[in-house]
Amino acid sequence: MKSILWIPAVAVAVLLVHAPGTSAQQPESQPVQTETPVAKSADTTEAQQTNINAYVELLRSDVKTKKVAILTELMNFNDEQAAKFWPIYREYDLELQALNDKKLNGIRDYANNYDKMTDEKANELAKLALALEDQRNELKKKYYEKVREQLGGILAARFLQVENQMLMIVDLQIASSLPIVEK
Repeated sequence: MKSILWIPAVAVAVLLVHAPGTSAQQPESQPVQTETPVAKSADTTEAQQTNINAYVELLRSDVKTKKVAILTELMNFNDEQAAKFWPIYREYDLELQALNDKKLNGIRDYANNYDKMTDEKANELAKLALALEDQRNELKKKYYEKVREQLGGILAARFLQVENQMLMIVDLQIASSLPIVEK
């Protein structure tokens, strides 16, 4: 299954939403299992999936730490502001992670169907991508308002600006990692 080889790179990109200091080349430097001419067994595919899942979970723990450091530096909160912001942010991050999980599942579905793509599947995946983008924008609007209510427009705008920058970086990493639909 040749198309599965780019999933780790894309998974890394999805998870590095909040680590803009990480090079786009980093995912490619990770060891990737190459396909042998012999047909893979279900056990091998399952083992690959387990390895990818373990890799994803390991990166998530590191990414959360980096994101907090970046936001702390760029937001420049005083103690009172920080006490108001971080609980809101934790809620936001949980909801964003759920959307990222859906995006990663969509990418896996794309990988599984890449070599046998149909018009119907392409349409389904495109609509999923658009729906997830809409959901992410709604999530940002929701949490922009929560931050604005607690900390005012300037800090809320700064949060939105920083978050948008980090999301754009990962979107570019994902887009550059995914092969274009053929057929």
